[in-house]
Amino acid sequence: MRKLKYFFVAIIGLVILQGCGAYSFTGTNISPDVKTFQVEFFQNQASIIIPGIDQRFTNQLQDIILNQTNLDLTTSSGDLVYEGEIVQYYVAPTNATSSNTAAQNRLTIAINVRFYDTKNPKEDLEQRFSFFFDYPASQAETAVRDEAIQIIYDRITQDILNATLAKW
Repeated sequence: MRKLKYFFVAIIGLVILQGCGAYSFTGTNISPDVKTFQVEFFQNQASIIIPGIDQRFTNQLQDIILNQTNLDLTTSSGDLVYEGEIVQYYVAPTNATSSNTAAQNRLTIAINVRFYDTKNPKEDLEQRFSFFFDYPASQAETAVRDEAIQIIYDRITQDILNATLAKW
């Protein structure tokens, strides 16, 4: 009777461990036959051209996928392909003072992304992602640009990862 008890405990333990095998702590849901990804250069096609923000976004998207998945980066023939362009970069006032001047400005960046899953074309996606950064109008946009772009890109790249690999 004691051996039968251990046998059932062992079977239950195996079932539990087997169920945990497909779980990913990053929340990604990647098919086991997908091994590589590629990120094409995201050109800046916004009306305002800030040098280097296109390369910075491309690198940041590559980094987040490398850090949060077990996929390998490749320069061609990737199982997953990301491409697109920066389509919007603009600064606009958001709050006014009593003297009709801006109290706060908002930097907004929008990026159009095309995602191709060569193993499962039903998962292909084309979507626009955007985010913003608010800062006091007393500060020049150039003074907050690096911090703003970092915060915006952190959010956009996480949104892209969630939409393409986590399916959130």
